[in-house]
Amino acid sequence: MALIVQKYGGSSVADAEKIKNVARRVISRWEHGDRVVVVVSAMGDTTDDLLKLARQVCDSPSQRELDALVSTGELVSSSLVAMALDGMGHPAVSLSGAQAGIKTDANHSRAKIVDVESSRVTRELEQGKIVIVAGFQGVTSEMDVTTMGRGASDTTLVALAASLRADVCERFTDVEGIYTADPRIVPDARPLKDISYEEMLEVATYGNKVMHPRAIELGAVYNVPILVRSSFVDKPGTLIHGEVTMEVRNKVRSVAHDLDVAKITVVGVPDHPGIAAALFEPLARANVSVDTIVQNASIHNITDLTFTVAKSELEKAMKVAEPIAKSLGASSCIADSKLGKVSIIGTGMQNTPGYAARMFKVLSEQGINIHLISTSEIRITCIIDESRVKDAARALHKAFELDTDK
Repeated sequence: MALIVQKYGGSSVADAEKIKNVARRVISRWEHGDRVVVVVSAMGDTTDDLLKLARQVCDSPSQRELDALVSTGELVSSSLVAMALDGMGHPAVSLSGAQAGIKTDANHSRAKIVDVESSRVTRELEQGKIVIVAGFQGVTSEMDVTTMGRGASDTTLVALAASLRADVCERFTDVEGIYTADPRIVPDARPLKDISYEEMLEVATYGNKVMHPRAIELGAVYNVPILVRSSFVDKPGTLIHGEVTMEVRNKVRSVAHDLDVAKITVVGVPDHPGIAAALFEPLARANVSVDTIVQNASIHNITDLTFTVAKSELEKAMKVAEPIAKSLGASSCIADSKLGKVSIIGTGMQNTPGYAARMFKVLSEQGINIHLISTSEIRITCIIDESRVKDAARALHKAFELDTDK
């Protein structure tokens, strides 16, 4: 008897018929003799609707109350899935994150799991029930409800699978698996049979939203293989795990893109020790996540400092950066929100020359200007004009022959 932990996203439980479809899929595993735990997200656009409602009653609601509010979306989904299972003659119980033993820190809206005390889940399984857990949420030591950020039901999935020592961890979504690129903009993109934790973490961080990056990190730490599959069609999906057969001829596995990029440049700042800390420490205290950072070579002890943030955080970042730039003696602080990024990713790129040059040549041939470049051992990312991101993704996908299975 295997222990299966599954997760269904918001599109998979968006309405009553889809909830029944999820229930039937769960029952098919249960009838094979498996014990099943199911993690669910909120239905469709529920979270966005709740956030909109909150701001209609209060211009600046507290993060604690927002967490209490938006966590109800997953409670609705978990209850409805449990009802559907009961209605089909299969005993089920819904549990909130707190009831399932998901313990977090007190960083509201961005909480991190500190422990999973899954004895209640185990007890319900031993009584022959299918357990439905509300994802995305947990509880502090003071019993305050927390949420873990958008898409973090994936983190609940992997944390429970690790705690329960599950035999199978499955993430169901509205696509067939992890693709070589976003198939909505690259028609020739193909689903991958498997991908390493390391590659998937880069893919998830730099554009592909199918899996939450923290869930991938957790899977790697506890060696939990994650199978990403469609909840609408019967396809094998993509296995995210630690051992991936290397593609000998083509060492780039994926092209990722992201349109949520804004750039801030502090122009003409005096170049002396402490300048970077004076800027980035206040940004960190304001919970602004900074991505790419570039400092120009100093000329006459004057330099420019450029960094990128998500577009949604640009206004907040500028409110922090502008007065600091002025106090540091910078000549100006400039923002640009019409940017995006495109990345090539693959562990096979490690210690192999030529990939950066090839990527830059492809973009040059398309007449695409590169604003900034960032790299890791297995990734090269170019910040470019937002309007050219799709062209870049298609050109790179073709140039690195990702449209063919080799």
